[in-house]
Amino acid sequence: MNKFAGVIVNNDSVQVDRVFTYKVPEDIRNIITIGHRVKVSFGMGKKLIDGFVVELYEDIEEQGIKFKSINSICEKDPLFTKEDFYVVQYMRDRYLCTYMEGIRLFIPRGVTKGVSYKEKQVLYSVKNLEVKYDKEPYNSIFKLIKDNEGKYTKTQLCKEFSLSLSSINTLIKHEYLTTEKTIVNRFNTREYSFYEEKNLTKDQEEVVKEVINGSSFIYLLKGVTGSGKTEVYMRIVAQFLREDKSAIILVPEISLTPQMVERFKGRFGRDVAVFHSKLSDGERFDEWHRVKRGEVKVAVGARSALFLPFKDLGIIIIDEEHEATYKSESDPKYNAKEVAEFMARNRGLKVLLGSATPSIDTYYRVHKKEIKLLTLNHRADGAKMPEVKVIDMREELKNNNKSMFSNELKEELARVLERGEQAILFLNRRGFSTFVSCRKCGYVFKCDKCDISLTYHAHGSYLSCHYCGKRTSVNTTCPSCKSNYVKYFGVGTEKVEMALKKEFKDAKVLRMDLDTTRRKNSFEDIYTSFKNGEADILIGTQMIAKGLDFPNVTLVGVIAADLSLNLPDYRSGERTYQLLTQVSGRAGRGKKEGKVIIQTYLPDNYSLKYSKDNNYEGFFKEEISLRNTMNYPPFSRIMSINMSSKREDILIKTIGKVGINLKDLLKNTNNIDILGPCPCIISKIKEMYRWQIVIKGDIGEDLAKVIRDNTYTLTKENAAYIRISIDINPNSLI
Repeated sequence: MNKFAGVIVNNDSVQVDRVFTYKVPEDIRNIITIGHRVKVSFGMGKKLIDGFVVELYEDIEEQGIKFKSINSICEKDPLFTKEDFYVVQYMRDRYLCTYMEGIRLFIPRGVTKGVSYKEKQVLYSVKNLEVKYDKEPYNSIFKLIKDNEGKYTKTQLCKEFSLSLSSINTLIKHEYLTTEKTIVNRFNTREYSFYEEKNLTKDQEEVVKEVINGSSFIYLLKGVTGSGKTEVYMRIVAQFLREDKSAIILVPEISLTPQMVERFKGRFGRDVAVFHSKLSDGERFDEWHRVKRGEVKVAVGARSALFLPFKDLGIIIIDEEHEATYKSESDPKYNAKEVAEFMARNRGLKVLLGSATPSIDTYYRVHKKEIKLLTLNHRADGAKMPEVKVIDMREELKNNNKSMFSNELKEELARVLERGEQAILFLNRRGFSTFVSCRKCGYVFKCDKCDISLTYHAHGSYLSCHYCGKRTSVNTTCPSCKSNYVKYFGVGTEKVEMALKKEFKDAKVLRMDLDTTRRKNSFEDIYTSFKNGEADILIGTQMIAKGLDFPNVTLVGVIAADLSLNLPDYRSGERTYQLLTQVSGRAGRGKKEGKVIIQTYLPDNYSLKYSKDNNYEGFFKEEISLRNTMNYPPFSRIMSINMSSKREDILIKTIGKVGINLKDLLKNTNNIDILGPCPCIISKIKEMYRWQIVIKGDIGEDLAKVIRDNTYTLTKENAAYIRISIDINPNSLI
């Protein structure tokens, strides 16, 4: 009999990030279990707040303590399990998050806000019509319901078949028809055409057998672009389903979800859950509960799908495992790959990582024998890898070509259009131009809330801050010197689109970037349109660089390969190699041969050279040597302490005090470097000034907690003014 419960209260304060003990009322002692959401009184007030049960005790020594009692249980069933809470504890230790931040990952967003099932009253037949009612319109109505039991509401029936509501009500009144409540799934459940199984190559068959029967629990499938990794995933999932096990397939971006959903629903039917951040609270609630009720055995989604409540999970597949989006940039700042591996170790699951360009960290673990390597070195169906050509844009300038398209790219685009084929143009920057400035005095138009230049968008003619989202109208007069010499510098996807339409007037062009995909389902709409041949050229940012499979695409053009190389980040070389290799892989995936043209001002850079030759091993050896020399991950861990405030004076004083303390605290610790305090590269966002301290070296979990605790203690007196963000191995230090 559980008389006491350990409860985590729904409060974001670090100061209350611990388990609180409550008495369990007698009437729920046989009901309550770990994972239940409960109502409790907390603090001095009488207001009830949400709490989550994480421990149960038959009895404890009260020692004169007066414990509060749980007020009530909110739902009949618990929202998470004991095993789920182990994951929460792991994330709290590894990523320095709070219990509550971890718990929120496991419960459907909106539950604590009152989101519930959507219901409707649908029609059923009860008894056959008597002669009195066996005539029009009663006969037509009755036959429709008899043939479609539980499908229509009264309103739907009237609207779709132009029937009389009074006639329907008459049949209900005389008990020929009845209405019953049914749960409505708010998510799009459109039909997908059957996705036929493809014959596996010998290499694919060996991969499938190894994952299903092998003794390892974590694998890396390194397969060249177009090698049929998705077909391998589906065969593996099918086998786990035959064993009555469930599967989660993670994709790095929402833009890849439509294609993966199309394939998995085409193969396995409607019983595939879809889970990502673009779903409404109601849709997420419905998909979560479909999993909870055991109605689906497969889920496809972004990293949050990892926490869906499958009871019999057998495998977690992480596609494009090298992508940075598997690391969360908001609290809790978890790495989905690391969490999946922890779950696998503790629950007896398997994890399959897939990529044509594995992350340096993952491949280093392969070399250390911590991950089993599987390979697919050839494209499926015998398709050839595309020819890759690097164009030195410095030579184009010498030959008086000042456009953003090299002569060879223009010629190849013309040939593609003439043959009725398709092309993809890649540029990792949206908008029309990078920044707007005055040629006379050098003034750069910046956001007044952020320390970042504004981007010009020709469609709508406005300037936009890509950090806070603020928009302002275009000013043709310089605010500083009042001259009219205002000019747009740099290239964005919108500018590429306009230049392309000017160069090829008859070409149908689509653009896929953050600006064109804000609307719900816009990813899927653009993807479907291009797949169906409704456009000749697709222009896009990194969301088009991987995973998408268009058999009619024979040309890929990379407009400016140098953009990602020039980022102030130790991973810039790795990310450039991955982006170029992935986007190159969009060409020649069908029966037609493909070609890739990479435009650059740095043709001798090692990332470009190895990407051109599709030589991952060569790139890895050079990159891992640099990381070792500079003591960057995977040879160390990086801990970033970011502080932000509207009060710059308080911020500088406080982070300075933290910096002095940490340097004193860690002075005798080997292999630790402290960089800063200093302003962040973007020193102001949304009116908040930003400073950081970066610590690099052997930072174990215990040391990380000491650093975290010291930081919060030293900033306590100014907590009202300062926000703190602590991240382990962050995606970016910008």
